[in-house]
Amino acid sequence: MTKKQYRPWAPDQTYLIPPSPRDWLPEGHLAYFILEVVDELDLSAIEDAVQAKDPRGQQPYHPQMMVAVLLYSYATGTFSSRRIARATYEDVATRFIAGGQHPFFTRIAAFRRDHLAALGQLFGQAVRLCARAGLVKLGHVSLDGTKIKASASKHRAMSYDRMKKDEQRLQAEIEELLKRAEAADASEDAELGAENDGTDIPEELRRRESRLALIRKAKSELEEEARKGRAEALREQAERLEAKAATHPDARQKKTAATLAAKRKVDAEALDPHSDEDPPEDGDHGGPTLPLHRPPAEPSGEPKEKAQRNFTDPDSRIMVDGEGAFVQAYNAQAAVEEGSQVIVATGVSNQPPDNEYLQPVVAEIEQTAGALPEALTADAGYWSPGNAAWCEERGIDAYISVSRQRHGPAPPEVADALEPDEPEDPTPKEKMAAKLESKKGREMYKKRKTTPEPVFGQIKEARRFRRFSFRGLVAVRHEWNIVCATHNLLKLFRACPGGRLALTPAG
Repeated sequence: MTKKQYRPWAPDQTYLIPPSPRDWLPEGHLAYFILEVVDELDLSAIEDAVQAKDPRGQQPYHPQMMVAVLLYSYATGTFSSRRIARATYEDVATRFIAGGQHPFFTRIAAFRRDHLAALGQLFGQAVRLCARAGLVKLGHVSLDGTKIKASASKHRAMSYDRMKKDEQRLQAEIEELLKRAEAADASEDAELGAENDGTDIPEELRRRESRLALIRKAKSELEEEARKGRAEALREQAERLEAKAATHPDARQKKTAATLAAKRKVDAEALDPHSDEDPPEDGDHGGPTLPLHRPPAEPSGEPKEKAQRNFTDPDSRIMVDGEGAFVQAYNAQAAVEEGSQVIVATGVSNQPPDNEYLQPVVAEIEQTAGALPEALTADAGYWSPGNAAWCEERGIDAYISVSRQRHGPAPPEVADALEPDEPEDPTPKEKMAAKLESKKGREMYKKRKTTPEPVFGQIKEARRFRRFSFRGLVAVRHEWNIVCATHNLLKLFRACPGGRLALTPAG
C-alpha cells in the first residue's frame, strides 16, 4: 500500500531570499489597520514631550511605533507591559507592528505612564474617525455604567473606627516593647557593661512602628477628605437655601432660608477655609467633571465610624458589582451609539451610584461628537426629576426608567388604544413612567439590551479588561479612555471594507 506523502516541513530552513514582513499576516489583518489609524492620529502631544527631553543619551523608540503597539495590544486584550514586551517576540502581528524591535517591558511601562494623558485623549480622535466613517449618527444613545476593579485589594481597606482602635493598640504595644527593651538593656548593662549603642532596633518594634505610621497617615487623609466633603455639602446646601430665599413667596420663609444659608457658609469656612485656593481635584484628566464620593461625615466634619480608606489606592471605593459581590473598584461610564455600538462619551469616578453621572457624561458627547443625541435611554440608576428636566431643556428625548426592571420574558405588547393615559397634573416620575409604558417608549427602552450592555461584555469578557493597571482617579480615567478608544477602533475596523481605513474628508 502506498504511504501518504506529507508536505515538506523544515522549521530550521534558511531563507535564500529575505521574506517581506507583510507575508506573515493575511490581507485585511487588524495590524495593518492599526498602522493606518496611527498615521491619521495627531500624536503631537507625545512627540513634543519626547523632543523636549535632553537629546543626548540612548535613542528613544519612535512614538508612532510605541502607540501602535499599545493600541494593538489593548485592542486584543493584552494590558500588562511584560506581556506586551513578550509579544514583540512571540506574536507575529505585534512583532510586525514593532518592526522587529523589542522594547523592554520597563520602556513600555514608562512610555505608557509618561504619556498616559495624551494616550487617553486619543479617545476623542477615535470618535471623530468613526464619525467620518458614518458610524456616529446620534439618533439614539444609551448610557450605562459598570464596576471595574481597582489595582488594589478590598482587604487593604480599613474603616475609621478600626483605624482608631488599631492606632491605640499599636501605640500600647510599641510602648510595651520599648519598656521591655529598656529593661533588657538595663539587665545587659549590669551584667556586661554599657556596650549597646542603641542602634539595634528589634524587628518586632520596627514592624509595629511602620504599621502605626501607615495607619496614622491613612487616618489623617481620611479625616481631611471627610472634612472637605462635609464643607462642600454645606456649601451646596447654602446655594439651595439662597435660591429659596430669592424665589420663595413667603417673606418669613425667605428670611429663614437666608439666615440658614449664611450659617452654612460660616460652618463650611470653618471646616475648609482654603477651598477656593485648592486646585480642582479632577481638572487635568481631559474629560467631564464627574461626581466624587464623599466619606460619610459627622456634622463636626469627623469621619463616621464606617467611613473607609484603602491603603493601596485611596481613590478607589468598595462597591457592589453586577453579580452582587463587594469589590474594590471604580464606576466606569459609557454613552453608546445605537447600531454601531461606538462609545461617544466616557467617564470614571469613585461614586458608586449612577444618578449624578448622567448630565456630565451626556454633555461630554457634544465635545467628542459635535452634537447632543436626539434620544437617550438609561436605566433606573440614572432617574431623577432633575435629570429628566435637564434632558428636556436640551431637546433630548429621554427614556429613563423610574424603577428597576426584572430580567426575564418581555411583558405582553399593549395596543395603542390601551396605552395608559397620563394622570392629571402628573409628577415628573409619573410622566416618565407613562412615557416608558407607551408603545414608542417600550420600543426605545428595549434598545438598551443591544446598545450598552453588549459593549461592556465585549470589553470585560472578550478582551478581559476587568481590572485597571493604574492607581488613582486621574490615571484610571485616562486608561478607561484608552480602552474605549480601542473598542471604537475595533468597531471601525469591522465596518471598513477589507479592513482598510475608509474615511470621508475631514470637515
